[in-house]
Amino acid sequence: MSKDVYTPPKVWKWDAQSGGRFASINRPIAGATHDKELPVGKHPMQLYSLGTPNGVKVTVMLEELLASGHKGAEYDAFLINIMEGEQFSSGFVDANPNSKIPALVDHSADTPIRVFESGAILLYLAEKFNQFIPTDLAARTECLSWLFWQMGGTPMLGGGFGHFYAYAPEKYEYPINRYTMEVKRQLDVLDRRLADNQFLVGDEYTIADMAVWPWYGALVKNKVYEAAEFIEAHTYTNVLRWTDQIAEREPVKRGRMVNRTWGEPETQLHERHDANDFDTKTQDKIAPKSDS
Repeated sequence: MSKDVYTPPKVWKWDAQSGGRFASINRPIAGATHDKELPVGKHPMQLYSLGTPNGVKVTVMLEELLASGHKGAEYDAFLINIMEGEQFSSGFVDANPNSKIPALVDHSADTPIRVFESGAILLYLAEKFNQFIPTDLAARTECLSWLFWQMGGTPMLGGGFGHFYAYAPEKYEYPINRYTMEVKRQLDVLDRRLADNQFLVGDEYTIADMAVWPWYGALVKNKVYEAAEFIEAHTYTNVLRWTDQIAEREPVKRGRMVNRTWGEPETQLHERHDANDFDTKTQDKIAPKSDS
């Protein structure tokens, strides 16, 4: 037990200087901090996001829908820089009062429909286009169970394990042990499920896979928190098999690029307004470097 034991005060007060890496954007109140309208592109779907795991869920879904022939899923993806506080603009708060990415506005109806929370967006798109969600009651229920499993459990991974292991100003044994145990338990849940199933809902690839993959797939492949060795990711062989299988899908390769602002330049597509945007990135990757 640390000698620097924290004794909570009777009434908590906000210290804007605490919070480590995210201190500048975390606050205990909601609402807009500045006036700025959101841009609107030419397509029915307008996405305001960032290429984090929650953002990748939605761009993968939209690219999968387009690959399946649903032209109504064409979309513009505008970048929201959360480290600059762009999620607190008046326009974004109108789209998502919770000020979290992603937010989707569907302009195909007479009155635009806003959808926020990544799981809700996946479900909305699946129902709108009748794709990537089973029609059989039992299979549909299984799909939704795994979707809500991800929405309910991942805060333990991101806000819990990821924060205290990778981002907190100081490392403490108790929270790291607490959240590592839970993350490994969740990975074991997935590994057991995928031992006898190709995807989370049997042989059918669904929004459940799209929701879980960006978080847990990235974790076991050491793409978030640099913790694969720490959690012994190599032991979750069924999760790794499933992760690699999904990563090979062409719509997934495209979706993970959208609104991405880190990594190699050819893996980033800050904004997406047309399918040809990916072709431009491909050409940039294969074009010979100039000698000048």
